[in-house]
Amino acid sequence: MSVPLPATAVVRVLASFPLCHMTEEDLIQNPQFCKLLATLAQHVDQTGLTAPLKTELDKAEKKLQIQKLQWLRSESLHRGLQEMIQNHCVRKHHVTVPPDQNMFYETMERCLLVAQCVRQLDPSNTTNQDQPSVLGLTPQLVMELMPSEKNVQRMKQGLPRQLEKHLKEKCLSLLSYYQPEWENESEGLKMTKLSYLSAQLDKEKKRAESLKETCRENTVLLQRQTELYLTELTKCIQLLQSFILNHRLKIQTDLDRKKLDYFEGKCELILQKIKAEMVEIQLDTYTPDSISAHRKIREKLESELKTCKAEKQSVELKLASFEILGKDFEALAEEYCRLRQEIEMKNWALKEFTQYND
Repeated sequence: MSVPLPATAVVRVLASFPLCHMTEEDLIQNPQFCKLLATLAQHVDQTGLTAPLKTELDKAEKKLQIQKLQWLRSESLHRGLQEMIQNHCVRKHHVTVPPDQNMFYETMERCLLVAQCVRQLDPSNTTNQDQPSVLGLTPQLVMELMPSEKNVQRMKQGLPRQLEKHLKEKCLSLLSYYQPEWENESEGLKMTKLSYLSAQLDKEKKRAESLKETCRENTVLLQRQTELYLTELTKCIQLLQSFILNHRLKIQTDLDRKKLDYFEGKCELILQKIKAEMVEIQLDTYTPDSISAHRKIREKLESELKTCKAEKQSVELKLASFEILGKDFEALAEEYCRLRQEIEMKNWALKEFTQYND
């Protein structure tokens, strides 16, 4: 027999492998597997990585973060310069711009275009060096389109100041959008509040992510509650249908019983009329008028007999549909037998009357 594992060992193994879908019962039922996991936990972390591999992964992630940061800086700078050029193009269509500013932005735009083309034409280390060039162009040919060195140097001297001004306007615009009530504040107060804007936006972002996660959890919970509600509602509807069916069967039984009582009384009246007519026939003489009256009586009796037979057939069909009622059906069957006997007796009376009339 295998020695049962202590509860602390099982809990420690579960804590060492949180990504594995295991329960305490699984480990208790498989003690050897639990011991293997306990030994393995000494060499790997909770994600399943060994210490050397974890170190290499951390280094690679740090390197990737540095490269991402560098790319974001260059991309932000490039987009900022493009926005400055676009704003200048829009502004010069509305107001008169000094020639030196036109020269500054034209030089900057041409430098950006040349740098972009050179980057597209210059293959990286991962591409084939012998690939055909675009339209026969080379980076050296494109570099010849650069502005004069004098204009480039002048543009570089004024670029930090213009870029700082553009970024400041953009930040103040963002601050006014985030808090419109701060728009009328002084520039110094705006700059002070702008220094806290990054932390506030980060806080708002985390809060939005938390609310989004809460919303997702509430959506899942709502779906489960909706399924449960629909299940319970279906059960209630089925129960209500059962109650309605039982009530309808009970009411239908009472109606059929009343119909049988009605037919019984009607048959008794017809029988009494037959007896009375037979007595009158015995007292009458066989005159043409009496024969004609006898025929009329016979036709009337036959018509009433057909009506009774049709009603009897209808009741028989309804009685057949209520055989599932058990004891209630037995009572109805007794009524049906009694009614049938009375109808047979009336048929006999009509037959006797016909023979007597003939």
